[in-house]
Amino acid sequence: MENITPEELKSRLDKGEQVNMVDVREPHEREEFNIGGTHLPLGDIRSMQTDSIDELKDAEVIVYCRSGNRSGQAAMILETAGFTNVKNLTGGMLAWQEKFGA
Repeated sequence: MENITPEELKSRLDKGEQVNMVDVREPHEREEFNIGGTHLPLGDIRSMQTDSIDELKDAEVIVYCRSGNRSGQAAMILETAGFTNVKNLTGGMLAWQEKFGA
C-alpha cells in the first residue's frame, strides 16, 4: 500500500484528472463532509462486498476515511483481494479539512 497526501490528491482533482476514490466511512460521516468518492464502508470491504469497485482491480484506487486509519485497513484488505494499485489518503478527511476547509 502506498500513501497519497491531501495536497497531491487535491492537485490531481483540480487538474480535472479522473481519480478513483473510495470513501470507507460510515454514512453519517459522509453526510457531514464528502469529496465525491464511491461510498463503500469498511464493514462491507471486510466482508468482501466489493462488487461496486471490482472493475478497478487493476486501476489506481485511493481510499479515505476520517483520519486514515480505517482506510489503511481497507487498503490492505483490498490488496489481499487482488487490487493492484491502492493508495491511502494520509490523515483522511481531518487532514483534508485542515488544509482546505470544509
